[in-house]
Amino acid sequence: MTAGRNPATADALPPAQVVLGCRELAPTLAFFTERLGFRLERITPADDPCLALVFGRGLRILLRRGDEAAGTLQIPTDLEGDPQHEVAPNGTRIEWIPRAPALVIPKGRDETVLSRAEEASWVTGRAGMRYRDLIPGRQGGRLAGSVIQIREGGAVPDSVHFHSVRFQMIFCSRGWVRVVYQDQGEPIVLAPGDAVLQPPGIRHRVLESSSDLEVVELSCPAQHDTWLDHELELPNVPPRTGLDYGGQRFAHHVANRSPWLPWQLPPLEGRCLGFRDASAGWGEAQVVRSNGPSSPQPWLADRHLRFLHVLRGEVEVRGLPQGTTRLTEGDSLTLAPGQDAALGTAASASEFLCVQLAPD
Repeated sequence: MTAGRNPATADALPPAQVVLGCRELAPTLAFFTERLGFRLERITPADDPCLALVFGRGLRILLRRGDEAAGTLQIPTDLEGDPQHEVAPNGTRIEWIPRAPALVIPKGRDETVLSRAEEASWVTGRAGMRYRDLIPGRQGGRLAGSVIQIREGGAVPDSVHFHSVRFQMIFCSRGWVRVVYQDQGEPIVLAPGDAVLQPPGIRHRVLESSSDLEVVELSCPAQHDTWLDHELELPNVPPRTGLDYGGQRFAHHVANRSPWLPWQLPPLEGRCLGFRDASAGWGEAQVVRSNGPSSPQPWLADRHLRFLHVLRGEVEVRGLPQGTTRLTEGDSLTLAPGQDAALGTAASASEFLCVQLAPD
């Protein structure tokens, strides 16, 4: 297990919170926010929420899907060691929890995983956005990959929020989306080929999008908290570059300002998204293209986890446990560390997103 600083850490002890179980989260959350006027503060995870923290009437309540417990009171403490619990005379469970638990990255389970677009299923997640899982099994909890889709364009019902993560990137593959980020000045528009590295804890908000927007999101760890910030208004200041957020920096890649250069497997060309330094070495990404079919060439493994998502055309991969595999538009492949492969393109114009994540 790997631990790091939690960007949600506050100097003072946060208020205690009551934990209430519910069979289904969405209607219960709607009751508390719409009927009783509670304010949503955190929802986890974004793609299939099972936890929601609400505040109102001087009370914080954590709604927990699938939990039928009568009630639990969680009290933050600075005491070290594992969380402890006790039971009050009336049966209420009292849980003493760390004030600011460290961000835990599961050791994970290294797998080579193929995800086919034609076999995809969609779920509705945060702010009404649709999610498609690109990494079934999520590498044992280490990495989540999703296509996030907004079908109808216009204003997005989002709030200022941030994520407790080690690595998170957004790549626009279709349509456009307007997003505003803390300390980065006026909103930016991501068009196809554009991307951002979202460092831990940076506040941001999705403002509006085109119809049929699709972005690819990669996040480590797979399950992480999304915190809402109801106090900060964005944009907050003129642009300030180079600021530190949890040991990383914000990075914005604009495709039409980046040149195509020879990639590691000729004749393929690549555009580097420039995330390695900004992420303190945790990850890097490239968009790779071909101008014609190319024979598969050895793509030697290293200690990095490698992720491919086909944007257009076809990519042929040999040497996998599944045998020779042809990936088409929308397909994804996650290569476990140590997995050799041979890579080539099988169409006249092929393009794919390639991401490498450093080992723990």
